Amino acid sequence: MDASFEITVLISLTVAVGIGSQVLAEYFRVPGIVFLLLMGILLGPSGLDWLHPGLLGGGLEVIVSLAVAIILFEGGLSLELRDLGRVSGSLRNLVSLGAFIAFVGGSLAAHSLAEFPWPIAFLYSALVVVTGPTVVAPLLKQVHVDRQVATLLEGEGVLIDPVGAILAVLVLDVVLNGDTDPLGVVTGLFLRLGLGLAVGGLGGWLLGRFITRANFLSEEIKNLVVLAGVWVLYSFSQFLVEESGLMTMVVAGLVMRASSLPEERLLRRFKSQLTVLAVSVLFVLLAADLSIPSIFALGWGSLGTVAVLMLVVRPINVWICTLNSPLNWRQKLFVSWIAPKGIISASVASLFSILLTERGINGGDAIKALVFLTIILTVMLQGLTARWLVGVLGLEATTATGVLIVGSNPLSRLIAQLFQDRGEAVVMIDTDAESCRLAENQGVKVFLSSALDTEVLEEAGLESMGTFLTMTSNGEVNMVLAQRAMEEFEPPRTLALLPREKTGTPTNKAKIRQAIAPDFPLKTWNKYLDDGEVKLGETVLEDHGFAFQKAHLQALIRSGELVPLLRERDGKLQVMSAADAWQKGDTIIYLLHAPKPKLLKRLSGSNHSTALKVEKLPEVEEVAVPASVRERANGQREEMAKRNPTEELKPTANDDNGQETLDKQGETPKGGKVQESPQFPNANESV
Repeated sequence: MDASFEITVLISLTVAVGIGSQVLAEYFRVPGIVFLLLMGILLGPSGLDWLHPGLLGGGLEVIVSLAVAIILFEGGLSLELRDLGRVSGSLRNLVSLGAFIAFVGGSLAAHSLAEFPWPIAFLYSALVVVTGPTVVAPLLKQVHVDRQVATLLEGEGVLIDPVGAILAVLVLDVVLNGDTDPLGVVTGLFLRLGLGLAVGGLGGWLLGRFITRANFLSEEIKNLVVLAGVWVLYSFSQFLVEESGLMTMVVAGLVMRASSLPEERLLRRFKSQLTVLAVSVLFVLLAADLSIPSIFALGWGSLGTVAVLMLVVRPINVWICTLNSPLNWRQKLFVSWIAPKGIISASVASLFSILLTERGINGGDAIKALVFLTIILTVMLQGLTARWLVGVLGLEATTATGVLIVGSNPLSRLIAQLFQDRGEAVVMIDTDAESCRLAENQGVKVFLSSALDTEVLEEAGLESMGTFLTMTSNGEVNMVLAQRAMEEFEPPRTLALLPREKTGTPTNKAKIRQAIAPDFPLKTWNKYLDDGEVKLGETVLEDHGFAFQKAHLQALIRSGELVPLLRERDGKLQVMSAADAWQKGDTIIYLLHAPKPKLLKRLSGSNHSTALKVEKLPEVEEVAVPASVRERANGQREEMAKRNPTEELKPTANDDNGQETLDKQGETPKGGKVQESPQFPNANESV
């Protein structure tokens, strides 16, 4: 077979396997690196022998270098500087003092347990000082941990990568050349970091300024200009001083993030997609090049080395570096556990293995094997237990509050008022000036613009909002607006009044939910509000009689007499979704249709509405009990009377028609008689 065709097949199969692994990871909700490593090892020479990275020769090093440049630039571009400021002290310590502690601790463990010679032990430790941003970032998205903890882990993952990689290069230089001058090592480290800061800062500023002023370029060309600029900066920095390009990439990404680029979100999305592709290809190739027998040859000492890194060195590192931080012990414990190794460790270890072998120095294969074993164990154990640990420690991210509503109409303004009454931020967007004026009179912040404009959405603060709700009178428009918001901002909750044929169709990974209720007649309820033919009520779903209470509400909803607007659970107010499951203890805020007599309507005026106040409504609160429960209740009452003959019976409440009803504690009326009621719908039906 022709060599060029073999390389073509290798690249095609690698990309297909890499993306397929990411698909599996998304489906099973685990870090992508898990399947990337498994598939790479399975298809490599140690498995099915389908992938042969050796065919690439020196090209593998080129692919690794350019891919790592993209990964680190995207990492810097993704960091939020405002969030980093809140953990700056702890982050600075982890990247500086923490790197030193991890370096010394890892060296001791590798020498004493894995029985590596000191030079090889120091080299291994330098390679695993880093954490993996390509592993940490997806992991944090899945577990939704406290924002302060997430920011610290994300920042550490990005900033410590160039520090660890440069440290590893300097240690390698000592191993290869025998230069053990400590001053030279420290000087080389700061020289590369300083040059990276200078080239990355200046280059990122120039690139950002060009993109900002080049209005004649399309967004697609701008993205490619940034890609070309990133690789030029990396190559130039590498030309000046070897391995300074890593810090250059991180700094360039940070500077461009701070440059307030137009359509920055599109750039970040483009770079994120490139990063996923680069990580997928690299991990499959590097894992395929791994020798499984070399891992088994390490012995039990290798497992002890990784265990010491995870259970001793990392916790000591974190607790010392966060000694004076505002983090509590739960947050520190979680940070101590999460330190998975990623693509930087794997790629640099693979290159070092080649260099050591070429120079005839023993230990190249052992270092690579132990680094990959460290990656596998940290990713598997920490990645698969992170969500459980977040729940145990109670570190779930606080749900973002506030709502951005598209469409100013009577019902949306009522929802806005309810959120405002709870002290939550509300913003409205509409293209009609009069509708905006009515919302402004209510004290709502309003934007007279189209919600398709992402700059308007950004200015409205959608990034920090908990809910995006679009409820214009056009269902198709609502669909488009919701999809655009999901693509650009990914708010925690996205709801829309969808057109009838789309109501049951999952859209955008089923993250867009049907607001309020299926086939909701917005115009009808807006008219009810304008005419003052509604009541605003709330009800608490009690433990006793929950099924009957729920069935009663659902019957009112199906009859078109009641519409649930908001749900309060655990102190958090949210717009109702048609797919939401009702739970005991929920507080449901709803509108009840209350038609006026025709004569009263003429006297009061057809377009007169009064201020609505949330109240308990008898029409909803008093739930009649079906006959099947009456007999069971009477039987229980008779049994209780036999056991406690002196106990007094509690009085019962009467409904508006003088009929006796069961109260929410499940008690029967005096005398044991219960009012008959028609058959209720199935209590297990959804709204």
